[in-house]
Amino acid sequence: MKIVTWNCNGALRKKFEHLKDFNADIFVIQECENPSEINHNEYNEWAKNHLWIGDTKNKGIGIFAKKEIELKKLNWSDNFKDHKVKHFLPCSVNNEFTLLAVWTHSNNSPTFGYIGQLWKYLQVNKDNLNKSLIVGDLNSNKIWDKWDSWWNHSDVVKELSDIGIESLYHKYRNEEQGKESQPTFFLHRKINNPYHIDYIFGSKEFSTKLNKIEIGDSNIWLEISDHLPMICEFSTL
Repeated sequence: MKIVTWNCNGALRKKFEHLKDFNADIFVIQECENPSEINHNEYNEWAKNHLWIGDTKNKGIGIFAKKEIELKKLNWSDNFKDHKVKHFLPCSVNNEFTLLAVWTHSNNSPTFGYIGQLWKYLQVNKDNLNKSLIVGDLNSNKIWDKWDSWWNHSDVVKELSDIGIESLYHKYRNEEQGKESQPTFFLHRKINNPYHIDYIFGSKEFSTKLNKIEIGDSNIWLEISDHLPMICEFSTL
């Protein structure tokens, strides 16, 4: 099985053709428009098997799968103490495993923006993460940890590790959090502003069947978005 995550930086209807060569089973795409509300025949056909959530029809997070794959949206809570966090899209894949698509948001929160949103989400949904993948744009890296926060990037990584979920890029590349050799995002598409903020985390069912994980070529993808796709391949799940 091949899974790709990519923040398309908007207008996926004009960019999805670039993804076809991956021949992925599942795409997790951030900042994409809702196929159900876009009048674009080719995009609608490509996105026939999808789930999507977002604040407006033009910008959200979507899961797109091959037609033979069954996606079933899961009804997990996105409220933490009366605060709605975003964006999190959990689903069952073929009734075999759980995929949590993520695009963390500032959410007008001066304290719990971005990785803080995921920390809150984990507090109410951690028990659901059995045989799971967490995939997407976290807008976060250990380099931005705040020493006086209990919900920073390192804390989230530890909480996931405590339940047997680890970053597959870091496992495959044998790299430490915050010391990634390959960036996934370039601020303002400038090659001298690289950051690693996109991730695929998996429970042991996935880490033991990981074949390879790659990141797209910046020379190609920076013409299309400010993010590079992350491609993960597993032996039969």
